Amino acid sequence: MENSHGKNVLLLLLGTLFISTSGVLGKYIALAPELIIFCRASLATVFIYIFCRFKKIDLKISSKKDFISFLVSGFFMAAHWVTYFYALKLSNVAIGMLSMFTFPVITALLEPFFSKQKLNPVHVLLAFLVLLGVYMLVPDLSLENQYLKGILFGIFSAFCYSLRNLTLKKHVKNYNGSMLMLHQMIIVSVLLIPVLFFSDFSNIESQLPLLVLVALLTTAIGHTMLVYSLKHFSVATASIISSVQPIFGIIIAYIFVNEVPSFNTYIGGSLILLTVVIESIRSKK
Repeated sequence: MENSHGKNVLLLLLGTLFISTSGVLGKYIALAPELIIFCRASLATVFIYIFCRFKKIDLKISSKKDFISFLVSGFFMAAHWVTYFYALKLSNVAIGMLSMFTFPVITALLEPFFSKQKLNPVHVLLAFLVLLGVYMLVPDLSLENQYLKGILFGIFSAFCYSLRNLTLKKHVKNYNGSMLMLHQMIIVSVLLIPVLFFSDFSNIESQLPLLVLVALLTTAIGHTMLVYSLKHFSVATASIISSVQPIFGIIIAYIFVNEVPSFNTYIGGSLILLTVVIESIRSKK
């Protein structure tokens, strides 16, 4: 049992590492966030579809109720991605990722409304730690400050991501994880078709390699692994464990673009990521 738990945590963390590449890619792909997400979802649709056909995965949705649920979760996924990439553009990789990673605690607080679980007092403590960490990230409580705007976009992105995961959670027992991600990508792509009519495509050719990377590594592989993990963990637990993502993202940003976080970012980020250690130990018990 312990070995199985360790393997599941390891796979979740590996998926998290792949997803972490979204920070640098979202910040430095020279396109509007809406266009990046449209390209990301469209390309990921192709990659995941090829994989599903190769594995002969059933792609049928069994009921109208499930279809509506898929639509709702896809809407939240699109809103999450677009606002997250705005958070990255307005601030930096560290602050954009850390502010979005308020989602594990938001998830923990919302999950009792989606399931029979009761609100865990430990999650209230974790919420306090995360809020304190976010406070440390805010350099100036003025809406004219770009970093504060980035943080607010990040927190709203976290809220949308929590709702997406909670909506999708009930389907992981009945549908294959790759199938779920495929339908999510199709819905996101369709929702963002309007961006094709007002976006600037002038430099999309030069950005294509990065778009393929964010679609394949970050999305098709990373997010599918995260969806699979929901079979073994509650949404709150999976979310909190995957909060190690900003550490990966900050390291990747430092290595590839030499972005160094401020002292307050280290303090605030440490408080937020302390929740990872606490919840990882609790989930094993």
